[in-house]
Amino acid sequence: MHKNSQLEKETMEAIMKQIKDPKLLSQIEKVIPFHGFLTSGALIGIQMLNIARRELDVRDGERIYVTCETKSCMPDPFQILAGATIGNNGLKIMNFGKMAVTVNKQAPEGANNVKGIRIILDPEKTKDYPKLHAWFLNTEKLPHVEVVPILLEAGEKVYSWKFVDVEVPVRKKKRIQCCESCGEMFIQHDNELLCGDCKE
Repeated sequence: MHKNSQLEKETMEAIMKQIKDPKLLSQIEKVIPFHGFLTSGALIGIQMLNIARRELDVRDGERIYVTCETKSCMPDPFQILAGATIGNNGLKIMNFGKMAVTVNKQAPEGANNVKGIRIILDPEKTKDYPKLHAWFLNTEKLPHVEVVPILLEAGEKVYSWKFVDVEVPVRKKKRIQCCESCGEMFIQHDNELLCGDCKE
């Protein structure tokens, strides 16, 4: 089946009609227009977000900070459903190629650390779902329409998580510098005299 083919769209719609949890269905319906279609990675992001919200006791509308360890698919649900974006400093992407995320609430004023949770798609647990395991380890090419139902069935059983201390970054005063090479203004992080573009 070709990715995003009409048949795949119809199959995915049929899969979604079988979802009994109205909250999960609503979350998926909000993510699809932003992401383009329901992928396995986007569903993993939704499931990880729900684990983090429960384990950290995040209330509706409460700000969270997210470090996603892949740039593919998984970050989008955190942007749409939790408002954690790159632009508002709520989302950081460390592209390690891992199906892992660390989530924390806002730290109290003056705190150096805050409790967070790191969640992974656990290969020891995906073994109980052979097709999902093969997709995860990339030993078999499987379309999303085959993987998504497995993730829906497995729910949280394929994830592991642990609480971690997250260091609160020190906010530096923003300094603007005129680049000595191109003459454009840029945010100076140390005492550099050239913008990042001209340094390269």
